[in-house]
Amino acid sequence: MPTDEILRIHLQELRRGTVVVASLVALRRPDYGYALLQHLTDNGFPVDANTLYPLLRRLEEQGLLTSEWNTEEKRPRKFYRTSDEGETVLTRLLTDMADVQTSMTALIEGVDR
Repeated sequence: MPTDEILRIHLQELRRGTVVVASLVALRRPDYGYALLQHLTDNGFPVDANTLYPLLRRLEEQGLLTSEWNTEEKRPRKFYRTSDEGETVLTRLLTDMADVQTSMTALIEGVDR
């Protein structure tokens, strides 16, 4: 398998979990799916719509997001927001990400923790 393909696969795996965290952070302010897709992409988290929309539904089913329909505009849009439970999980995920970064830095620098 070519190196580029191997790298693509590993980057995809690495980003899969970070998109969950990035979505929970971004949705601290209510937003609809397409706007979130653009916001994530603009901030270095490119994600395909076919990945994001199922993710949003799953996070909502898990109670990490709430949603409501905005029907005031010409086209109804479903707005998502990080729930209180989502905030609790997000806090833990961010702490764990920081711990992983600290551990990786120690490994790279050859320092035992």
